[in-house]
Amino acid sequence: MAEKRGAIVRLVDAFADLPGIGRRTAERLAYHVLNMPREHALRFADAIRAVKENLRPCRTCFNLAEGDECDICADPRRDQGLLCVVEQVRDLLALEQAGNFRGLYHVLQGRVAPLEGKGANGLTLDVLAARVSSGKFREVILGTTPNVEGDATALVVAQRLEGMPVELTRLARGLTVGASLEQANREMLVDAFAGRRKY
Repeated sequence: MAEKRGAIVRLVDAFADLPGIGRRTAERLAYHVLNMPREHALRFADAIRAVKENLRPCRTCFNLAEGDECDICADPRRDQGLLCVVEQVRDLLALEQAGNFRGLYHVLQGRVAPLEGKGANGLTLDVLAARVSSGKFREVILGTTPNVEGDATALVVAQRLEGMPVELTRLARGLTVGASLEQANREMLVDAFAGRRKY
């Protein structure tokens, strides 16, 4: 019995470590897993293992990929002259779910947050600059979050790409200030793309 209690407590602790999950929710999730049919629980565990063992950043855009290149970069049907720069993979996923953007992406893997002491170090700016300097893009869309950190990040990207032969635009402010891309609904994202303007 002690072994079972130890296992369930470890599972509750693991769920409680997830962002936005309190202790009570962690307990409900753990007991839900405990009551799942064995094959469902093992499929769930395999999915977690596969994510940790098989996913890595795409060598081109830093999206998640199971090989060297993500599905978006490998898709020849995408608009190869249109590039949207986002902070995180979850922002890319939100834009893809909206379904109206058919270009390519570049994931910065972070943002500039002056109040937290986070500068441009660690962002994938060098790779972005190399991609844009190749001359294959006609437009780069700054898809950073519409808040202080997102604006600071967009400014850093714009400065880095200054003088390159590309039109630089920014998503329209159809997105509310302070909202994150992953929480925006489809209509807000469609309007934001439609109303983008020169940066």
